[in-house]
Amino acid sequence: MSAYMFEHEKDQSVLHLDRQQIETLLRNTRHGRLAFLAEGQVEIFPVNYAFDGQHLYFRTAPGAKLLAAESRAMVAFETDGILPDEGWSVVVRGRIAPVAEADVDYVRGLGLSPWVPTYKDFFVSLSIEELSGRHFIFARQPERSDATEFSYDPEQAASTPPDDPDPTRLSR
Repeated sequence: MSAYMFEHEKDQSVLHLDRQQIETLLRNTRHGRLAFLAEGQVEIFPVNYAFDGQHLYFRTAPGAKLLAAESRAMVAFETDGILPDEGWSVVVRGRIAPVAEADVDYVRGLGLSPWVPTYKDFFVSLSIEELSGRHFIFARQPERSDATEFSYDPEQAASTPPDDPDPTRLSR
């Protein structure tokens, strides 16, 4: 049994997540970053969200996010988590659009509310057109001149730090 969130193959520090694993992470996380092109610049905004298995939803005020939703813009959304020995990242690509008035009560029922006490009167949905996710086991970054390569054993309870590590060569 692995001590990590997801089981990796031996000596594989990066795991490409399947859809079920990605959806588990999306359901259990409430924050991320929304990125899109607006007026010739890439914009990125922190957002809190709700996920219903088909769409991501968030609330917004008038501004760039609402304008992007009204134009059905293609966006990228990223959420992640970092623990002492592991981390993960999920990327969603799709189009955002305003939530129809008839569906606002449904979205409210998902528990979506702003984190800060500001007026976020508009609900936006992100249709999921593409999903990707990766899980990482943290260890010292290998150098091409190293005598030994990264080693991970799923039977080992946790990663083993190198003996007498050189702090100029640590990746975290």
